[in-house]
Amino acid sequence: MKIAIIGSGMAGLTAGAYLAKAGHAVTVFEQFPAPGGVTATVTQDGFGWDIGPLLVEGFAPGDKGRIILEELGVSDRAPSVHEDRGLSMPEFALWHPKEYEGPYWRRERLKKLFPQESEHLDRYYRFYDRMMNLTSLARQAESARGLAALWLKLRMWVAFQGVKNKVNWNGAQLMDHYFESPVLKTFFMGIVADFVTTPSEFPALGVPSLHLETAFDKRIPTFPGTRSAQTAYSYILGGCQKLVEAVMSVIIANGGKVLTSTTVKRIIIENGRATGVEIANGHVEPAERVLVSGGMKEAFFDLVGREIIPAELITQIESNHMMESVLMVQLGIDFDPTPYQPAALCYYYKTQDLEGTVRRLRSGYFHEGKGGFLIYFPSLHSPALAPAGKHAVTIYTIAPDILAEGTWSERKEELADKLVAEAEVHVPGLRQHTLTRMILTPEDYRRRTAQKQHSFGGVPPVIGNKPPAHKTPIENLWFIGAQSESAGGVLNVMVGAQKVAKRIIQGE
Repeated sequence: MKIAIIGSGMAGLTAGAYLAKAGHAVTVFEQFPAPGGVTATVTQDGFGWDIGPLLVEGFAPGDKGRIILEELGVSDRAPSVHEDRGLSMPEFALWHPKEYEGPYWRRERLKKLFPQESEHLDRYYRFYDRMMNLTSLARQAESARGLAALWLKLRMWVAFQGVKNKVNWNGAQLMDHYFESPVLKTFFMGIVADFVTTPSEFPALGVPSLHLETAFDKRIPTFPGTRSAQTAYSYILGGCQKLVEAVMSVIIANGGKVLTSTTVKRIIIENGRATGVEIANGHVEPAERVLVSGGMKEAFFDLVGREIIPAELITQIESNHMMESVLMVQLGIDFDPTPYQPAALCYYYKTQDLEGTVRRLRSGYFHEGKGGFLIYFPSLHSPALAPAGKHAVTIYTIAPDILAEGTWSERKEELADKLVAEAEVHVPGLRQHTLTRMILTPEDYRRRTAQKQHSFGGVPPVIGNKPPAHKTPIENLWFIGAQSESAGGVLNVMVGAQKVAKRIIQGE
């Protein structure tokens, strides 16, 4: 079949690679001059930085992302290294100890810091273990068949009884149930701000999966080495562009095309089915299947048309709450930062008012780094991303897509300076020793992703959100990517695209 794919992020490339490998004629259309979407590595003055993924899950041996690369025959072209990260708060910082102290060392450290909460911490970790057991059973059930699948489902039902009383809770309720200290509540829930989501909007049962202990100590046994659901976290060596190039090479090697700087004007719908795409220059490309990724409103309202979309799908799309964007400052520095930050990545939480910070940000008020940020040194695991003796630095934080006061073009230098100043509290000398600087604002991300409102991670895990399904009401039209049912994240969009491609190959 002739297959048209709109968007060359990891969803579009993964689907295209599977379909091209299966013998279909694949053309990927990308409006930006470079492929990869936000899974890309940018360079300047000999330095390189990723603009999207950092420490990613699912690419260790046996994990879903690595299996996809193996199925496509390009696993060796996107090597990864298993790593972890740090977490810093104004009151304390936790980095994994030099000598391994077991999977619950953070719990024991927190007991010493908060002795009045010792019993509460034990209770929370019992809940954490129950959720890990339930999730691990679900992962095993994905590939089980027959009596084995039935037995796993029975065990899942039994395991669920221990947490079902919290199924309708939100994250704020969960934290209030377990802890009294606002510091501990922020410690376990702070990552939801990365989604520009408040604790009161996030589903309680999802909290453990967002704060896996393995993210903070790579020595903790992970799936699939054990049956634990705790996954490994990895960096793509050489930058995430290696992942883009590896998967894209499968499309090219099998006769497919990836056309950059090529904007699709509309998806052609005839008699309720997608029959091709029209390019901005007027050229019409016929196709027997069309896959579109990117923003759900852009895909369905602009490329297809509201008049063609069923009313219930319009309502569903408009009811989804979306993430906001990010401000990312990339630096090239001429000193070793490890005396100040001992590993490549650390999250810095600077506020206990997660609800207020997120709600103000949604109204266009940028916290200027005072709410929190992360600092990442990609050259620590990928030395080629910086000249010898120098280091690449990424500082980024959540940011409003549209500022309440001024524009990003007008204020980018000012707001970047303020963010770097906040980071310099933890890594002194950043400004003095900067050799080169690149600022990426929400306006830059909008151009790269062809979104009218940039949503950095797609559809956030908010109670009540229901992104569009892969299979659309229009025959032969499929929706993939971070704003589809797969949800965001490199692993999720690749797994979703893999499933869609296999369904098409099987005749859907």
